[in-house]
Amino acid sequence: MTGEDKNGTKDEDGNPQEKKRRNSVNLTELAYERIEHLIITCELKPGRFLSIQDLQRETGLSRTPVHQAVSRLAADTLVIIQPRHGLQIAPIDLARERMLLRLRRDLERFVVSLAAEHSTSTHRSQMLHITRILKDQRDTMAIGDFNIFDRRIDKLILLAAGEPFLEHTLRPLHTLFRRIGLIHHRNIGGAESLAGSIQSHIGILEAIAKRNVALAVEASDQLIDYVDRMFDALERDIDPSILDSSLESLISL
Repeated sequence: MTGEDKNGTKDEDGNPQEKKRRNSVNLTELAYERIEHLIITCELKPGRFLSIQDLQRETGLSRTPVHQAVSRLAADTLVIIQPRHGLQIAPIDLARERMLLRLRRDLERFVVSLAAEHSTSTHRSQMLHITRILKDQRDTMAIGDFNIFDRRIDKLILLAAGEPFLEHTLRPLHTLFRRIGLIHHRNIGGAESLAGSIQSHIGILEAIAKRNVALAVEASDQLIDYVDRMFDALERDIDPSILDSSLESLISL
């Protein structure tokens, strides 16, 4: 039924303003997701300067949702707004992000504990399904494909935990470390390193599926330890311009 109900109140189909608001929210989320993906994959290189118009072209979306998405990304410290100079994709500061890994460790412990305690049979079934796929493709999966699964895993664990506030806290952290992981696997670690990361995620999913809180926390700590070791290699071996493309012109001098 559309229009007014028997009490004279319009439903959402009969309320153009409400539909317009919902569409605006959806477009903003779409813009956020597209820019976030470009950041994770380094199609928007760390340190790159660009404009709102550049992001409109990259995403295929109009100015308003892109501008709103940029405001969210800036709050998440993924984009830096430079007054009178446009925008900059946040460079990778290894010291800062290694420090933030300590925060992520504590948050992930809390999340996996909640997920192990509160997951439903449907959540656990989905986790075991993903686990089987990861085991089957562990030795052949590319980093781009794994990042799709990684995001799906994060969403599923947060859903099982049952606390929506945690998604807003953890999402930008997950984005930062997916970008770090991609750079490490592409430039240093290779397939063997990715297989290790996949195995760590399998361990978390299996522990939650068993509803074993202690084992889930242990598996989560093992994943964070694995990420922490990436920083040693990045600090030692990575070209600094990969972490901050604005350095390219300086290095070439």
